[in-house]
Amino acid sequence: MPVVTDIHSADEADMAAEYVDILQIPAFLCRQTDLLIAAAKTGKIVNVKKGQFLSPDAMKFVADKLVEAGNNQVMLTERGTTFGYGDLIVDYRGIPEMQKFGFPVILDVTHSLQQPNQKSGVTGGMPELIETVAKAGVAVGVDGLFMETHEDPSVAKSDGANMLRLDLLEPLLNKLVRLRKAL
Repeated sequence: MPVVTDIHSADEADMAAEYVDILQIPAFLCRQTDLLIAAAKTGKIVNVKKGQFLSPDAMKFVADKLVEAGNNQVMLTERGTTFGYGDLIVDYRGIPEMQKFGFPVILDVTHSLQQPNQKSGVTGGMPELIETVAKAGVAVGVDGLFMETHEDPSVAKSDGANMLRLDLLEPLLNKLVRLRKAL
């Protein structure tokens, strides 16, 4: 099974590349040139999450940096756009826009449903919309889906507020595969 991990600094790229198949650049770091170049130079697949503050068009420059550094194994991930101070939305027009760059586009379903900056200081979420967002992504033609799961999201160490319960994963995947085949 392929393994993916985030890296947060350029000096982590080579070390992480020894153990994983895909290096992932977090959304808030997607414009850090030194990090992108270090990840590209490992020769691993590099998945870059689109910053909540970027337009889909701006991801072309991110992809260009990776290719210019010698790596065309690029994946771009849509994970929502900041909408106000405490919500994210997915603009599905961005998926085909980013696909024009020639790389697979992934939809991060669960992170797109985060509700950051809640008054409690803890990120909230809307897991009841996971199926809706995933089906919409498949309908638009996304190349892959990212969804965090846990047996009991209420005790997850991170992102539990927007996770899919593990027992709901297989039925959802079956629906999504049927939808993809129908399209």
